[in-house]
Amino acid sequence: MTGEKSSGTSDRIDWPAGFDRNGPSERTRNRKFDVTLAKAFDDIETELDRIDADEFRYSFDARQRKSDKRPYSRANPDDPSFVLRWMMDGEQYAVACDNYTKLRDNVRTVGLYLREKRKQEARPVETGESEFANARLPPADEDAVAAPPAPSDEDVLDEEPHEVLDVSPDAPDQIIEAAFRTQVKDLNGHPDTGGSSERFRQLEAAREVMLDE
Repeated sequence: MTGEKSSGTSDRIDWPAGFDRNGPSERTRNRKFDVTLAKAFDDIETELDRIDADEFRYSFDARQRKSDKRPYSRANPDDPSFVLRWMMDGEQYAVACDNYTKLRDNVRTVGLYLREKRKQEARPVETGESEFANARLPPADEDAVAAPPAPSDEDVLDEEPHEVLDVSPDAPDQIIEAAFRTQVKDLNGHPDTGGSSERFRQLEAAREVMLDE
């Protein structure tokens, strides 16, 4: 592909200065994500809308569609790296991922990062700065630091998601939602005010994992 280097990384990708990169031999296959490339991009744009991003752009080593600047649905570039940059409240942010061998999986990982950070930001607690602070790009004369991966829903769980919700592994979405609401009622507080409890976090994580499957 035009612009590809012998190292297996592409100079077509606007990789943030100072962010570490993985070579082809360091990338792994991901068997957890069962979403299309289009769905992975849909979810990113939903999250960007929810955090009121002012503007955003993608960077990847594939042809971009003129209509929405996404890659074509069957894109599978030799360099699967993905970078998301956005503006929010006058600040520039960037998240990049090249851990996986498929573009779809790197895009999905960035989307999950955004979702986890947004959910943490919405918690009714006070912290020293925004949950997105570690994705904020510093001035050009400072070293950039790659944003570490946010904890996944699976990290919160100490048992299988369907066991947490007490439903079958292949339960439909409406059963999953009903089981979640029923169990939340047994907790002290409402999801909007009692979301800091460990049990609530496990129920929420189980629901998210099952709905994503």
